[in-house]
Parts: sequence; structure tokens; C-alpha cells
Amino acid sequence: MNKEEILIIDDEPQIRKLLEINLESQGYRVRQAETAEMGLQLAANHPPDLILLDIGLPDKSGQDLLVELKNWYNQSIIMISVLDNEEEIVKALDNGASDFVTKPFRTNELLARIRACLNRNKVEDNKTVLTFNDLQIDLLARTVLVNNEPVKLTATEYKLLVLFAKNAGRVLTHQFILKEIWGVGYQSDTQYLRVFVGTIRKKIEQNPNKPVHIITESGVGYRFI
Repeated sequence: MNKEEILIIDDEPQIRKLLEINLESQGYRVRQAETAEMGLQLAANHPPDLILLDIGLPDKSGQDLLVELKNWYNQSIIMISVLDNEEEIVKALDNGASDFVTKPFRTNELLARIRACLNRNKVEDNKTVLTFNDLQIDLLARTVLVNNEPVKLTATEYKLLVLFAKNAGRVLTHQFILKEIWGVGYQSDTQYLRVFVGTIRKKIEQNPNKPVHIITESGVGYRFI
């Protein structure tokens, strides 16, 4: 049974009940808040392992609460919203959300995303070898193996791959990646990023045209699997 605690911040009683039933059936402990203020208090008094946060709250925008939480809360926050537009999704991810799920959502998909976030939280900061099926990244030796065969990457390609790997399962926006790798002045150069992702795919993917590691999230960014 899981022992992780999940905080639901959503003003819809039906959604909170649905989530509570499904999460508790998976062994998670659940707490609930129907307003941003209540959610902030619960998170501050006893920080959960993960937060499910609705954008449309009665007393404050979930986007604003997300920014406030990320000032001190270091675990995953998954945004939930009926708003299925690119602007809201990108804004949430840029503000630090680990993932974004639109209502109505498929329960099994949400549970899978929750598991991915919780697993990522458990990865130790001092872990030196990251393994993803046929792909292995040794952070100390700065080497990359695919099917136990060494792969030669440029310094920038390696830095970009490590950024993806350390955020496995999380959608990273174009702007976030460009800022992290190249700096603030490059945040609009999405074509520049696309070229580098293409060269990395050719080196680590069995079929670069059907990637299984670096997945494109159309109009938003990339997700590393």
C-alpha cells in the first residue's frame, strides 16, 4: 500500500469525492481543500507528497496559488482545469507545475501521471546513474550508453539530455528549456531547440521518427519518458 499523502485543492465537491475514492483505493492518503486559502494552510502546516490543484478557485486563481506554493514547496503539483488552451497550459508549466490535466479526465491516466510525479520525487539528488530501459546516463563519468554502446554527444547535447532525464515524466516548455540551457536571451529560439532535439533523437532513439524517449508535446514543449 502507498503511504504518500495527496492534497486536493478544488472547489467542486463531486471532483474531490471522485478523486478521494480513486486515490484511497490505490492506498494514498488524501486531504481536501475547497479554497486557495484553505489549501495553502493545509500545505504549509503539513506539506503533502503531491498536490492536485484546480485553476478555477473561488478566492484566488490556481495559477497565482501555484506561484505562491512554488516559493517554498518543492514537491510535484499537477494542475487540473476545464480550460484546455495552450496559453493556460504553458503558463502553468512555466510557473512550475509538474503536469497539466484537463477535465473531464481519464482516471487511469491521472493515476499514471501521479505515479510518475511521485517516482520522480523519490529520485535521490545524489544519484549518479540514470537508467531508462536501453538508455543509461552516468552523471559522474558524463557518459551515455544506448544498449550498452557508448554514444558521443556534444557538451550542449549532453546538458540538454540530462535536463530531460532529471525531469523525466514532466512536460518542459520550450521557454523553460531554452532558458535553462542557453539563457534568457534565447527563450524565443524554438527552432534552435528543435534542431538540437533532432540530433539527440538520432543518437539515442532506435527510430528517430518514432521517438520513445523524447516526446513532443505539440505547441508546448517536450516530455522525456
